[in-house]
Amino acid sequence: MLVLFPRWVHALRARTKEATLYVTDALEKHAARAPLYWVKAVAGVPRATIEIDSTRLYQPILGFGTALTDASCFLLSSMPTAARQAFLKEIFSPSGLNLNMGRCCIGASDYARSVYSYDDVPDDMNLEHFSLKHDEAYILPTLREIQEINPNLFLKAAPWSPPGWMKTYGTTFGGRTTENYVGPFTHSLWELTNGSMRGRGGWMSEKYLGVYAQYLEKFLHGYAQAGVQVQALTSQNEPLTAQAGMMPACRWSPGMEAAFVRDHLGPLLHAQHKDTQIWLLDHDYTYYQRVATQLQDERLAEYVDGVAWHGYRGTPDQMSLLHRNGLPFYWTEGGPFLDDPDYSTGWAKWSGIFTDVLENWCRSVITWNLMLDPRGKPNIGPYNCAGLVTLKDDGSIVRSGQYHALRHFSPHFKRDGRRIASETNVAGLRHLAVENPDGSFALTMTNPGEAKDLRIVCGGQQLCFSLPRDAVATLAW
Repeated sequence: MLVLFPRWVHALRARTKEATLYVTDALEKHAARAPLYWVKAVAGVPRATIEIDSTRLYQPILGFGTALTDASCFLLSSMPTAARQAFLKEIFSPSGLNLNMGRCCIGASDYARSVYSYDDVPDDMNLEHFSLKHDEAYILPTLREIQEINPNLFLKAAPWSPPGWMKTYGTTFGGRTTENYVGPFTHSLWELTNGSMRGRGGWMSEKYLGVYAQYLEKFLHGYAQAGVQVQALTSQNEPLTAQAGMMPACRWSPGMEAAFVRDHLGPLLHAQHKDTQIWLLDHDYTYYQRVATQLQDERLAEYVDGVAWHGYRGTPDQMSLLHRNGLPFYWTEGGPFLDDPDYSTGWAKWSGIFTDVLENWCRSVITWNLMLDPRGKPNIGPYNCAGLVTLKDDGSIVRSGQYHALRHFSPHFKRDGRRIASETNVAGLRHLAVENPDGSFALTMTNPGEAKDLRIVCGGQQLCFSLPRDAVATLAW
C-alpha cells in the first residue's frame, strides 16, 4: 500500500539524521526496529537519559574475535564443506558477525585432541626436528579459509607450554624454587619429573631462553610461509599457574619473562618480524602489579606493544590501575561454561562484561573457544568450558548468550573507531559509545532489569525509544 505523507514530513526527515535500533531480548535477536530520527534536544525533560559527548575521545578499537584452538579447528574440519563455509561466513564476514580477530595456540592447549609441540626431540638446540605437520592437517587450512572470508583478520598467538624438554621442575630464574606439586597424580611418574608439557606445569628453564625464542620465530616464519600472518604473540598463556599439573602449562617468574622478551624474543622479532607485536601477561586482571613491576625495566618496555588480559580473576577496573602512557590493552580470553544456566540467554551478562572491558581501556575482545561439542570436547584439560557456539551431534548449532552479545559490538564498532564519552542517570543501565572512522556512531546499551523508556542526547539532538527488559540494544547512526 502506498502511503503519502504531507510535504512537511518529508522536509523534516531531510533535515534529521536517521538511526537504527537493533534489539536482542527473549523474543528477538539483533532485530532492526523501524528507523528513528534525531530532533532538536529539549531541555528539562524528566526522562531516563543517556548523554553522549563525542568531543571526549578514549582508546581506539582494534576488533572482536574468538579463539581458534585445535579443538575448534578440528570440529570445523569435521563439518560438511557447505555447512562449514556458511558458518564461517556468518562468524567472520563483514556482513555477518564481523569477527576480525583470532587467537591461536602455539602447540597444544587444554582444548586439543592430544599433547603436542613442534619439536619433541630433547636438547634439539638447533631445532632441526621442528615441524608444523600437526597444524597442517586442519588448523592452518581453517585459518586460511577464515582469512579468505575476512582478509583483515588480526591473529594473536600464545603457547600454553614450550616443548617439555625446555622446562625445569627444580629451580627457576634467580634461583627461586618451584612450588611443591599437590595435585592429583593423574599422569605417569615420567611426566611428573621429566620433560612433559603437562606434568606439574613446571617452570621455563633459563638454559633454553635463546632456543625458545628461535622456536617461536620458526612458528611465525612457518605460518607466514603457509599463508597465515600472525600479528601479535605472548610468550606464555597464564604464566602464573601450573594448572594443577593437568594440562599443558608453564610458569614464568616476572624476571624470567622480562629477560626473555628483553634479551631474546624482542631483538629477534625486531630483526626478522617487525610487524609482529609482543604483548605481556596474557593472564587475569589481578596480576596487574606484575606488569607494572616489569615495565620499570626501560629496555624491556622498548619491545612491549601491549598487555593481554583474561577475565577469570579480579575485576576489570584493575586494568585501569596500570593504564599509563597509552600502553594498549587487549582482552584475550573469557567464555561460558557447560554448567552455566544462562548459556543460551546470557546476552545481558556478557554485554555487561564487554562494556566493562572496553571502559577500562581494552582495544579488543577475544572470546575463548569458537566451537565445542555438547560435552565441551575436544578437551584434554580439567575445565568444563563451553564454546561461543556448540556443535551438536546432529550437526545443528546452538549459539550462546555471549554470541548474541558480540552481535551488538563487533558489527557496529569498527576497527580504528574511538570510544567516546557517555553518561546516564539510570541506575543499572550499561552503555558504551564509539565514533567510527567513517564518521558513523554506535551506542550499545545493556539493560539487565525491567523495560525502560530512554532518551538519547548527542550534539544538541535527541531521540527516544523503549528498551525491553533483560535486553541488549545497539543504536547506530
